[in-house]
Amino acid sequence: SAFLIFYGRSAVIAASWPFLLVLAGMLVGNEIFRKYQERLAFTCTLLFFALFSYAIFTVPMVTRQIGPRTFVFSGSVAIAVFALVLLALWIIGPARMRSAWRNIAMGALGVYVVLNLFYFANVLPPLPLTLTTAGVFHTVTKVGDAYQAVAEPNTLLAEAGAAPVLHLAPGEPLYVYSAVFAPIQLRTNIVHVWRRYDATAGWQTESAVTFPITGGREGGYRGFSIKSSPRAGRWRVDITMADGRLIGRVPFSVAPASGTVPKVVQTLK
Repeated sequence: SAFLIFYGRSAVIAASWPFLLVLAGMLVGNEIFRKYQERLAFTCTLLFFALFSYAIFTVPMVTRQIGPRTFVFSGSVAIAVFALVLLALWIIGPARMRSAWRNIAMGALGVYVVLNLFYFANVLPPLPLTLTTAGVFHTVTKVGDAYQAVAEPNTLLAEAGAAPVLHLAPGEPLYVYSAVFAPIQLRTNIVHVWRRYDATAGWQTESAVTFPITGGREGGYRGFSIKSSPRAGRWRVDITMADGRLIGRVPFSVAPASGTVPKVVQTLK
């Protein structure tokens, strides 16, 4: 249940739903199939899944780095701890371990392969990074230690979760703001990828803005990118790591302004 909370906060459903489905299945199966928990191979497979999931979250906090090498090292740490547990079990109950070790090895190998496939297919959420705040605005400026933004009033549809519509005069830019939480002293790069939907070709990348972040701030490391004169239509900004793993997404639409557009000033977290 704790992992479901950790990974759920870091995940973008559109990209990470297969892993979240597996995680939710583990959570439900742990309760429904309690009668199988007396089977050593079943319990050990769940244990290795928990160890690997926890290592993915904690190792970057120790190494202060994130990326493929850190992920591979997390898997090595999980394997090492799991091997120590199996050694202790072999000492305690050698007869039972002899009869179950093949199933234990197959279960752990299956977990290791699936999590690696999820990671390198960009399905695994990018823990320990978490998107805390994001939005699209007419302007974003830094005032002292705070950021102030000019936005349009929320409509009922936007309040219900629909993508907002921003009305722009010719030549007016748009700003996308994000705050990404990272553990203290962790340094990495964040990319804002601006994409526009084309009815024929699908989502097309218009621009990408990369900037570094440093962990430690409770509300997340803040930053924004600017798009000059975006065309009317559907847009989204994917907030990703440098390797393309999705941290968050800001969908919106752009429409031509007709007359004066009502605006409100917000102080961003």
